[in-house]
Amino acid sequence: MQNTQPFEKEFYAPTDLFAAAAAADERAGFITKTYLYLLGAIAAFMLIETALFTIVGTENLMRMTQATLGGSQFSWLIVLGAFMIISGIANAWASNSTSSAMQHAGLGIYILANAVIFVPLLCMAQAAGGPNTILSAATATAGLFAMLTLAVFVTRKDFSFLRTFLAFGCLAALGFIVTAILFGFSLGPIFVYAMIALMCGCILYSTSNVLHHYRIGQHVAASLALFASITTLFWYILQLFLLREE
Repeated sequence: MQNTQPFEKEFYAPTDLFAAAAAADERAGFITKTYLYLLGAIAAFMLIETALFTIVGTENLMRMTQATLGGSQFSWLIVLGAFMIISGIANAWASNSTSSAMQHAGLGIYILANAVIFVPLLCMAQAAGGPNTILSAATATAGLFAMLTLAVFVTRKDFSFLRTFLAFGCLAALGFIVTAILFGFSLGPIFVYAMIALMCGCILYSTSNVLHHYRIGQHVAASLALFASITTLFWYILQLFLLREE
């Protein structure tokens, strides 16, 4: 699982005001819409996962995952590559300045892609620790996200200076992940901790962008960036909980 948001290009209509420079009511409306869309995206993700595990069943999903990814070390590499391509398309659509339908479609396909790529990890969590492990990881993710969000909103600090560091960090992480897949070794807990720290940086960066760098009307793109950071943080926190179960 890899968050590509620090690399994404922003698209906007030239006549749109930055939210930071807009009137107080417009700025408040933009922030409210962004976080309502974020909550909706999280809810949709949870509903899709619940439907998959309820209708298909955990054992069937585990067999399907094994059949799809168990044949070759390249299988997961293909899945990761496809996810990154879909992520790029989703972000471009969500950032479209002229079509609201395309913006919503971008967010929708990103939610769906996340739900699909999370299935193997959730199957492992169900087998190792059951729903309590998933719930504990989700609670830890929500608590960490809330603290980071509060820190940005209270200090009003602009964390855009993190962009270069996050971009290099994500590229390095991607290199480690690809190498681990190709040569079949585990990255271990140190990598997981490093990725959690990196995703915390991504949340600080994306949240400060909501306050300082997005334009009125870009609430869908802003919510997608936050959703990407949260789900990737959840991915690695859940892996950390699974390491503790071993």
